[in-house]
Amino acid sequence: MKGERDTSQQRQLLLLLFHLHWLLPSASALHPQDLFPYGEAWGDQFLQEGDDETSASVKLKRPLRFYDAQFSSLYVGTNGIISTQDFPREIQYVNDDFPTEFPAIAPFLSDLDTSSGRGKISYREDDSVEILSQAAQYIRTGFPKTAANYTPMHAFLATWEEVGACETVTQNVLPSRLMNTFQVVLAFDEFDTYALFLYPTNGLQFFGTCPKESYNMQLELPARVGFSRGKDSYQKREGLYFSVTSTEQSVKNLYQISNLGIPGVWAFHIGSTFQMDNVEPANLRGNLSVAHSLEQFLNNAAKYSILESNYTEEKMDYVEVFYNKDGDENEHSPREELVSNSHSKKEVLLDLHASSHSQVDNRESNRDGIFSPLDSEQRFKLLYPAPSHWQLSPNTESDPLHHQIKEGTPERETIFQISQGHTESSQQKGIKSPVPPDTNGEFLDVLTEALRFYSKNETIQPYPDGGVTSSEMEALSDYSEGVVLTDYHFPENTPPLNHGRYIVGMEEDSNFKTDVFTRQAAIKETCEQNHRQCSQHAFCTDYPSGFCCHCQSNFYGNGKHCLLEGAPHRVNGKVSGHLHVGHIPVTFTEVDLHAYIVGNDGRAYIAISHIPHPAAQALLPLTPIGGLFGWLFALEKPGYKNGFSITGAAFSNHMDITFYPGEERVHITHTAEGLDPENYLSVKTNIQGQVPFIPANFTVHIAPYKEIYHYSDLAVTSTTSREYYLSFGEKNQTFSYHLYQNITYENCKHTSNPRNVPRTQQLNVDHIFALYNEEEKVLRYAMTNQIGPMEGSIDPLVLNPCYDGSHTCDITARCLVGTGLAYSCECATGYQGDGRNCFDINECATGSHLCGHNSVCVNLPGSYRCECQSGYEFAEDKHTCISIVPPSNPCEEGSHNCAPVERAQCVYHGGSSYSCICLSGYVGNGHECTDVDECIEERCHPAAACHNIPGSFSCHCQPGYNGDGFHCSPEPTQGPQTVCERWRKSLLEHYGSRPREDQYVPQCDEFGHFNPLQCHGNSNYCWCVDKDGREVEGTRSQPGITPTCIPSIAPPTILPSPRPNVIPPSVGTFLLYAQGQKIGYLPLNGTRLQKETAKTLLSLHGSIVVGIDYDCQEKMVYWTDVAGRVISRASLELGNEPEIVISSGLMSPEGLAVDYFHRTMFWTDSGLDKIESAKLDGSERKVLFDTDLVNPRAITVDPIRGNLYWTDWNREGPKIETSSIDGTNRRILVNKDIGLPNGLTFDPFSKLICWADAGTKKLECALSNGTGRHIIQNNLNYPFSIVSYANHFYHTDWRR
Repeated sequence: MKGERDTSQQRQLLLLLFHLHWLLPSASALHPQDLFPYGEAWGDQFLQEGDDETSASVKLKRPLRFYDAQFSSLYVGTNGIISTQDFPREIQYVNDDFPTEFPAIAPFLSDLDTSSGRGKISYREDDSVEILSQAAQYIRTGFPKTAANYTPMHAFLATWEEVGACETVTQNVLPSRLMNTFQVVLAFDEFDTYALFLYPTNGLQFFGTCPKESYNMQLELPARVGFSRGKDSYQKREGLYFSVTSTEQSVKNLYQISNLGIPGVWAFHIGSTFQMDNVEPANLRGNLSVAHSLEQFLNNAAKYSILESNYTEEKMDYVEVFYNKDGDENEHSPREELVSNSHSKKEVLLDLHASSHSQVDNRESNRDGIFSPLDSEQRFKLLYPAPSHWQLSPNTESDPLHHQIKEGTPERETIFQISQGHTESSQQKGIKSPVPPDTNGEFLDVLTEALRFYSKNETIQPYPDGGVTSSEMEALSDYSEGVVLTDYHFPENTPPLNHGRYIVGMEEDSNFKTDVFTRQAAIKETCEQNHRQCSQHAFCTDYPSGFCCHCQSNFYGNGKHCLLEGAPHRVNGKVSGHLHVGHIPVTFTEVDLHAYIVGNDGRAYIAISHIPHPAAQALLPLTPIGGLFGWLFALEKPGYKNGFSITGAAFSNHMDITFYPGEERVHITHTAEGLDPENYLSVKTNIQGQVPFIPANFTVHIAPYKEIYHYSDLAVTSTTSREYYLSFGEKNQTFSYHLYQNITYENCKHTSNPRNVPRTQQLNVDHIFALYNEEEKVLRYAMTNQIGPMEGSIDPLVLNPCYDGSHTCDITARCLVGTGLAYSCECATGYQGDGRNCFDINECATGSHLCGHNSVCVNLPGSYRCECQSGYEFAEDKHTCISIVPPSNPCEEGSHNCAPVERAQCVYHGGSSYSCICLSGYVGNGHECTDVDECIEERCHPAAACHNIPGSFSCHCQPGYNGDGFHCSPEPTQGPQTVCERWRKSLLEHYGSRPREDQYVPQCDEFGHFNPLQCHGNSNYCWCVDKDGREVEGTRSQPGITPTCIPSIAPPTILPSPRPNVIPPSVGTFLLYAQGQKIGYLPLNGTRLQKETAKTLLSLHGSIVVGIDYDCQEKMVYWTDVAGRVISRASLELGNEPEIVISSGLMSPEGLAVDYFHRTMFWTDSGLDKIESAKLDGSERKVLFDTDLVNPRAITVDPIRGNLYWTDWNREGPKIETSSIDGTNRRILVNKDIGLPNGLTFDPFSKLICWADAGTKKLECALSNGTGRHIIQNNLNYPFSIVSYANHFYHTDWRR
């Protein structure tokens, strides 16, 4: 008996020494009776029962300071929150993280419910001495330096007593019995406000609630605890906020640890007359730096000397101290493992991010048998050493226990031998440790001696990365690094020397005592290290085996990829394939695929370009090619999920299709590769096999169909047979094919069925179209998709329009379900409007973005993106832009061995690699270069003299000849001088051939004509002149601003010989542009310009191309030429030559627009001040407008609605006008806040008219009626022309 008792005491000592080594000293736990007094007897008011209730305004006797503002009223809400203003609907904030848009004090912000007597919420203002004194004691303890003598004058208390979580109760499931109790106390005077959050033992029985209006009842959002100042009402930016929790684990720790020494009690300084950077948490002993939020504190408690636990008491596996419920010592251990003779290892999980569960009250101790029922004073002294300013008994101030760890123990298998007075380590297992001599004293005496570890009040401050430093030691190493600590006196507040999580196992062997511990590192991925794997619109949740990502409210997806609800979505991709159409082999490689999906009604539009004709015609029945995107973004019926909600943007889809009656087989693979920077889904498609031949004149019809999908944890499958019909005239034939498809994806394995998807769902598809345009070479599919239950699985119901897509909300709006068939429309995040009409908010222009220094904001539909400026790159946080450190460049540093710079060039190839190349005019290997004598090669004209110089040579025509030396011709007979030349000569003679800088001298061109731009000496005063040198009224500019002048005399037309030929682009999407005497094209990869592959389409020597447009039906490019005063066109076929369409009656043709639908073109003439139209072949020409025009420039057309738009950059009254294409209904669209509207384009998808203004430097858009005007970009340079494509704008600039 005595031996067993000694062994038991050793185990007890072992356990407590181990815990005392790691525990943050703190006071006794908070019991429910220790809360501030509350209830009806104390004059509390009670909040009405319900799910989303708000108190009446509580008028305070004196204003309360919150951050730097004063408030005279408070509101208490059901959902664990207090505010200084009335709350919005809970759906607008209860699912969202901080910051809130309104001021918030949140002790437990979650979806709570007090209906049917499930708890009470009470509140009152109190200025009694008892309450104020109790609050002052907490505040002085938590802020010993700044509030040592603080006494509040007023207090406001709110208590949530045994409140429940909001639940959806079904017929066979009873409501949860888990209830929470917590309290908040606001103590304040006229200068400062402090907040106390109190969480009693067992007060938090649930740690979060299900998202509001979510069908996934297994998903739980952790409660949010903290403070938010609310949105800045002036700058419309997010205000300051302070987050205490973010994960379920950090919520669990609220009642287990503390920031002022009493588990469950938290103190914060939340308002002051002095400027506050943010809320200041209590900082009792300096272990918690104010620079860190408590969210870090709770989730990374190892850095702040705190043990955090993610397991319940039932799962705890500590070595038990063997007492029975009456306090007597047990004869033996109730756990058989402790006395096993085998070499078994009992693992005990100690999470260094968790608080010790030894902090329990008497009831828990008696029940679990972990601690004896010591009286509260003794237990307080033993388990929770007091802060330095609290009085200690003399026993606890003696010399510390000698602590020693020997060197050489492996990192993951260190063995500690604990005996009286010292600790040793060994690499050997099973070594028999000496038995501590009998102390002949009670176990409490041993514990008191153990407390000497903490007798010294020394502080170790944590670095942000978790390292530590001591006032006595410059560095303390982590045990995991195998470094020895000898004779080190552990201070009272020493943090743990470990930063991760470990498995502490107890080696049990009959040959040695059970006071030997081993530790091993546990491998578990957590949100702290992996949260960046989640979408920026998702939150991360830790589970026992790992972490999972979940999309935030108003977004959907698999957590790693999240898209905005209610917004349209786009898909970009490439399609490759090798098919036998009948017996004809057809191959195509990486042709473009684009899809546009209207998410709020399930419509999907898919276009695949440049598939060769026989294959494209044969693929018409294969709607599954595009049907995948219909399933991905199908309109969801209540309780059902579309594909993207399950797979996100990373999956693989395999389809096997067999045609009947010919039994041709084809295999289709879709591979999703994530979301691009614009949140477009990227997909690669491959098609292999044989398909039946379909004649070109046949039409394909596909009837609506229903398809059953079966869902497992990692795959989705479906099998179906479909019929399709071929028709031509009166001929009709019916065929079919059998489809089997398998969709695989990566699911989060750490929680079962995280998205709560029914195992069987039915996809309903109708309004199916499959078309092929041979001229455009585009294969198109369109369909409407809904996902829901199988037919017959539920009773037929009349669905709300939000669920069947019959609503009238804008395509960028969310449809909100009301009662019965009622619904409302709400513009999606990033859009504004009434829900029926929504347009994008330009966060970059309004300044509501959060892009940091050295970054550029790029507006996106419904959002924006930050891009680092040139020379910068994103840091690991993907938000901060840091300077790119350039690699060492021998060519720049001069450490190369090339010949001197005047003879050779050093070419850098990256790293330390470079090459040397002799400059033109020299020969050699680059390291040695010698001059070439070009005169020996007779490169000059015979009538010229050659002069060799180092690296080059020069040619000069001999007297009597004119030219550059390479071409010399006899001097011509001098002709009569022009008006410009005579005037210039006269003024020069008048100025004595040396005019001053401020004296005007006419500038003439090479033909003697007046330059269109004339300037007054070097004074920068400039103006435009006509062909006779007369100033054009209204063109004189201010210094530093050069007016744009149009040539008044057309230069002589010199037709190239031979005539220019078209060099057409290859297959793909291209951007056509005009630049001087050529028309070029830029390939597009999705929406990105591939500048390095730009090429010339057409060279037009002697021309000045201004306006350009394209006819997509005949594949013809049209342009205006102000030099030749003509309008021309050319077909994009190899070798085609330009054709002049309009050759007379033009002076300065500029803007040009082609109406492919009505086969008409429109142009502006700024010389004649006219707008004209003609058929595309030049016939039926007529003047539309020749009045009220000064400088008409850009023009564009909406062919479908028959509207025409143009700009007039009249400096006295610039404007944008519109009319019908026949010239009727002319009216001004915009004439305010514009300067020089040069570029103009109409976007047929958004129905917006957009313009680029060289005066205001802005790109703006408005609806076709002039309303809804908004800025897209406001820092342009000098834009000239603009075009829109795929929700992007491309413009040319004169000064870049």
